[in-house]
Amino acid sequence: MPMRDFVSERARIIPPSGIRKFFDLVLGMEDVISLGVGEPDFSTPWGVCERSIYSIEQGTTSYTSNRGLESLRALLSVYLADHYGLSYRSDSEMIITTGVSEALDIAIRSVVDPGDEVLVTEPIYVSYPPCVTLAGGIPVPVPCLEKDHFHLTPDALVERITSRTKALIINFPNNPTGAVMRKEDLKGIADLVTDHDLVLISDEVYAELTYEGKHVAAATVGDLWERTITLNGFSKAYAMTGWRVGYLCAPRDICDAALKIHQYVMLCAPIMGQVAAVEALRNGEEDKDAMVREYHLRRNLFVEGLNRIGLGCHMPEGAFYAFPSVREFGLADDEFAERLLREKQVAVVPGSVFGSGAAGHLRCSYAVSRENLAEAVLRIGEFIGSI
Repeated sequence: MPMRDFVSERARIIPPSGIRKFFDLVLGMEDVISLGVGEPDFSTPWGVCERSIYSIEQGTTSYTSNRGLESLRALLSVYLADHYGLSYRSDSEMIITTGVSEALDIAIRSVVDPGDEVLVTEPIYVSYPPCVTLAGGIPVPVPCLEKDHFHLTPDALVERITSRTKALIINFPNNPTGAVMRKEDLKGIADLVTDHDLVLISDEVYAELTYEGKHVAAATVGDLWERTITLNGFSKAYAMTGWRVGYLCAPRDICDAALKIHQYVMLCAPIMGQVAAVEALRNGEEDKDAMVREYHLRRNLFVEGLNRIGLGCHMPEGAFYAFPSVREFGLADDEFAERLLREKQVAVVPGSVFGSGAAGHLRCSYAVSRENLAEAVLRIGEFIGSI
């Protein structure tokens, strides 16, 4: 029997990442300005690196407890309370995970049974629906429309709720749109989640990258705390993508279920990354704030530049992505992106990889230097002129 016949049905039906598939085209090309990868262009603050290096020199290379370093969880409990009004016990309502990707996976698997429907806001990062599928659930897209500034609305949500709906997954500030949900936006969502007895999984990894006002943690709205799994991590705000440190916070029963899965698939997050995260919380606030201010400035310059050359783009309120529309140019988003790469050496991600509701857009990361952003706008303008 051919080996491909041994592949499980779930693994067979999930698509490969549309982001990585597109960026295979970039390999070997020269003079490319990449606006595609969702990663800070800053290095991890040196104080954070130095503290981890010192710990390795002292022989701190062992496993930690399954939940993660107690010192990190204690600091996080205080940090979340001070910054977002979230109350989580460090000993029973928190798990340190290997990035937010693992946190998302174990969150879904801790609540989803085969056949359960899971509502997923769209546009959304590419891993969410496949993670639902791998857990045996059925992902159901809920459109967040451009006319609503890509916010999730109660009307869009209620239309997708059925007797089989188990959970709702949201991500605000959003990847890829940069949309942010305010407290008043979340109140209607909270009522529906409560009334229909759903679990809410809220990925808030871009929380610190909120430019207009302050991030509102979903679990602080209405009665959502008792039915919300909050996900966050250090990758984006602290430029710590490669350290792979995330965390999951939830009421004890759900946290205990997620911990069992975490124990068997991961055991614990790497101690080196956890030590670095402790230092980031203790002494990294100034570096984090400086990076956020720079993203804010880049956002303004880049989005204004896109609109100036005729690429219509709403002003994102969070994360570090612009999400311009290309519908008026008569090209599908993937064709626009591929031609832009081949003809002008600017790499972006077609919006359609983030769901059918994102078609006709491009995700452009402004986590690159101002000089490269200015040059990218120039090249995109030239490309638009040529078509």
